[in-house]
Amino acid sequence: MNNNQIKLVTIGGGSSYTPEFVEGLINRYHELPVKELWLVDIESGKEKLEIVGNLAKRMVKKANIPMKIYLTLNRKEALKGADFITTQIRVGLLDARIKDERIPLKHGMIGQETNGAGGLFKALRTIPVLLDIVNEMTELCPNAWLINFTNPAGIITEAVVKHSKHKKVIGVCNVPINMKMSIAKLLDVSADQIQIVFGGLNHMSYGLDVYVNGESRLDDVIKLLTDQENQLTMKNIIPLPWENEFIKALKIVPSPYHRYYYKTKEILQNELEGFRGGKTRAEVVKQLEDELFELYNDPNLNVKPPQLEKRGGAYYSDAACNLISSIYNDRCDVQTLNVLNQGAITNLPNDTVVEVNCMVTKQGPVPLTVGELPHAVNGLVQQIKSFELTAIEAAVTGSYEQALLALCINPLITSDEDARIILDEMLEAHRDYLPQFFNQQT
Repeated sequence: MNNNQIKLVTIGGGSSYTPEFVEGLINRYHELPVKELWLVDIESGKEKLEIVGNLAKRMVKKANIPMKIYLTLNRKEALKGADFITTQIRVGLLDARIKDERIPLKHGMIGQETNGAGGLFKALRTIPVLLDIVNEMTELCPNAWLINFTNPAGIITEAVVKHSKHKKVIGVCNVPINMKMSIAKLLDVSADQIQIVFGGLNHMSYGLDVYVNGESRLDDVIKLLTDQENQLTMKNIIPLPWENEFIKALKIVPSPYHRYYYKTKEILQNELEGFRGGKTRAEVVKQLEDELFELYNDPNLNVKPPQLEKRGGAYYSDAACNLISSIYNDRCDVQTLNVLNQGAITNLPNDTVVEVNCMVTKQGPVPLTVGELPHAVNGLVQQIKSFELTAIEAAVTGSYEQALLALCINPLITSDEDARIILDEMLEAHRDYLPQFFNQQT
């Protein structure tokens, strides 16, 4: 890495989240002097790339910093000599997400972009593309860090680690930082006073303890969470309150995504209402995206618009930019990341990817020891890890049987017969993006 000459590449640069990322880079330019930001997309994303890219250029001009923005559809050109690559892609665009949500719901099961059948199919479409990207990185920028935000982030990070030569890969999610900010607010303390010990998997990690200025405040947080008004949630998850007895017995802090597993019936009922009204979360997001790009297209706009917060990516740029800055500056601070376990969680295999706190150094993240996950949550975490590993096998091999097995392992799929029906329908619906399942030699 050439000091003061950082080249950063964002693949999926036409994303509606890009202005938030650019804002994060602008705010940190004094500590993270990015000289070149390459925004890369594909032909079908060309129009959005130009709209977002022009807004990014206006933002940089307003900030008066010497960061050059490049827009390209040529990924290899962008990757040459890069220091950091961020990935935020959506294979099949939002139309694919709509299918991921609507098809399972049609069969009476949860449809969501990272959980259940929807999460499986997003992984099946995305893993081959990420593996192509990292193969190009091995050739064109072998020392670059891959920072993956593409969901399902844990599965994709694990697939890259297991099935490529490129080992400098980190998965990042905004859920832990969101939980930290929300809990700091509940405790009425500043975010820099609080440290949460996270352990588990992406969208399946728990807050095992909460420290404020070095003192555990876990009991206080559990008590606060018994109040219906104090619920941790995300824009895409309804804030259903936890049962008091359940949260007290659990004795750790669940992620907002745990509602899919502990409140499956209630979440499904809510999703089915949206489904029948033609307003799944994916369709809401598509409408939000249309509105955002209308705003982005205004030549007078030169800041990130506040409407972006409705999109559901709060603290996304903080998670991304803090990580890159900490590696660049060898900061040795603690961040929650998706990395190889390496003994951090003793009841998960060392060679699998987990979501834990890490000390971030110039050599990359060093996972901090968690020990054993509590028995009350270990079983669910193990089940999801089995699902993830089987999903990766299906994505890499194009095996129908492995894809079916992955669905049957997932707790949100309640019948092997329904799993087969959903699998067949979703394979056909996503045929254009699943060549590994349809182009096999017989």
